[in-house]
Amino acid sequence: MKFFSVMYQTSNSKGQELVAQRMVKWARRLGHDAWLITSIYHDGELVVPPSEVIKSIDGFVKFYQDPKIGLPTIRVDSNKTFWPPRRILFRDFITLLRNLDEIIGVDFIVTHSTIWNGPEETARWIMWKRIMKSLGESVSHSVFAHMSHYQPPDPQRYDVIERTYRMAWNSTAFPAIFRAADIVICVTGIEAEDMIALGARPDQIYIFPGGLDDDTATLIDSVNGDEFRERFKIPGDKYLISYLGTIEERKNPLSVVRVAKKLRNLKNVVFVIAGKPGDQWDDVVRESRDLRNVVITGELDERMKASLIKASYLNIIMSRMEALGLTQIEFMFGGVPVISSGVYGQRWLISNGVDGVLVRGPDDVEGAAKVIEELIKNEWRREEMSKAARKKASGMLMSKLMNDLLNKVNGLLKGVIPS
Repeated sequence: MKFFSVMYQTSNSKGQELVAQRMVKWARRLGHDAWLITSIYHDGELVVPPSEVIKSIDGFVKFYQDPKIGLPTIRVDSNKTFWPPRRILFRDFITLLRNLDEIIGVDFIVTHSTIWNGPEETARWIMWKRIMKSLGESVSHSVFAHMSHYQPPDPQRYDVIERTYRMAWNSTAFPAIFRAADIVICVTGIEAEDMIALGARPDQIYIFPGGLDDDTATLIDSVNGDEFRERFKIPGDKYLISYLGTIEERKNPLSVVRVAKKLRNLKNVVFVIAGKPGDQWDDVVRESRDLRNVVITGELDERMKASLIKASYLNIIMSRMEALGLTQIEFMFGGVPVISSGVYGQRWLISNGVDGVLVRGPDDVEGAAKVIEELIKNEWRREEMSKAARKKASGMLMSKLMNDLLNKVNGLLKGVIPS
């Protein structure tokens, strides 16, 4: 199968980008010819000069091993936008899709995310192929799936201008995408309900919960938590309550600092805040300055992340919006229960009282503090949650998820839909 995953940029830390990249990685591991189609940007920084793409004969620059992500990647002519915010748009993408179909062949294509032109133009290209075929032209069949990683236009997350822009995009772009798509991939059942409410047919829905990279799972199993403790000089008798993610307002690590402040008299508990600095970094550093029970690490490499997971007693995420939570799946695989604000996809991922605890939203500092105190006192309850968390996350390995999805697509290509 010739498979293409389409995302507006690459990243080593952001969830949507990681899923798009891991799809390519595991499709190739499973024996398919797979490529990532993306812009000339990685985490907002240029990878390829625009002039190099513009002067290329095919309209793209192809890497068999991309310098940033190490995967077969096609980087296309693209530009950052002031609006929509945080987005990158492709130039002349339909022409590029036609070229790729002629040069390589496109059996299966998945577009990711919303409020950018990749999904819309792929939908138009798919509809063009179908219309050409209906007119008797010889046109190959391409299966099209869209994966929104959807987050509702919530006023707690977005200001009124961005919120209404997202609503406008949803109301105009989704109908065209749903009409063209063979499959609408949703990371949770909650998202599936929203996609149906927005116009997707129930028979299009396919649940694909993000995916735990098998290599990450192997690393978590192989490392020792003592590596993290030794590096950051944390004694072995301390319970680690860990936040791992970008230090940004959306992820809300500031609430984690405030939980730590509530529990500063618990001498056997240390809060770890690990991740790449973002727009809440200064606030987090300032509020934790006088707290002896808080360790801020900055960004960690993959091995040290895995060691942190193994060393942790609980994971805490007080996020204001999460489509799913890939990091929570990693902690759960490591047998670490999750304390979560319970926003959107986290309500689907975490079963309250079974493999973690859902508190009453991103500002429920008091509730989170009480849960931590209770689970420190009742280790047997934490251990039961640990077993359940590990079991759930073990069913979300990327190799299994991609194998099941590609088997379904093979059925569609052959005109048979597998059960």
